[in-house]
Amino acid sequence: MRKFIALLRGVNVGGNNRIAMTELKTAFAGAGFSNALTYINSGNVIFDSETADESAITRQCEEAIEARFELKISVCIISAADLIDAVNNAPPWWNNDPEFSHNAAFVLPPATASGVIAAAGEIKQENENRDSFGRVIFWSARKEAISRTRWSRIVSVKTAYNHMTVRNANTVMKLFEMARQNQ
Repeated sequence: MRKFIALLRGVNVGGNNRIAMTELKTAFAGAGFSNALTYINSGNVIFDSETADESAITRQCEEAIEARFELKISVCIISAADLIDAVNNAPPWWNNDPEFSHNAAFVLPPATASGVIAAAGEIKQENENRDSFGRVIFWSARKEAISRTRWSRIVSVKTAYNHMTVRNANTVMKLFEMARQNQ
């Protein structure tokens, strides 16, 4: 058994794509995954799988969600080991300055972090930082200037935004701790 994290894209945002986390856990169990745990209401599931094939796991999760909730939701699967590795290799500025808002974008295959970064365009270095490790893009922006940053407008760049799901640093760090505890 290997541990994975499923990050559902666009769940429970603005009243759309509503999924109760208790029902999501049940859907994962019904799809053959074990030890499913959810974290907050934004669609984060830690679970065990007998298969290591992330593409197969992604399809299995998306099909289970569609069957249970009648929603077509994109799911980003990352192994617990890869999440731990990414956080351990996060840039030193990420999640360290209270004057900045810190986020991580998880890239949905077959897209790549470098491809998403290229599509999103250059950052405004006076107000934001960006770096990546594996399929995780770390981004921090000065809170007072967040509306003037390039990446705060990423939603308008469909060739980038449609290939990722974003979590704030608090959520990433909680998933990191849960992944480490449950490995």
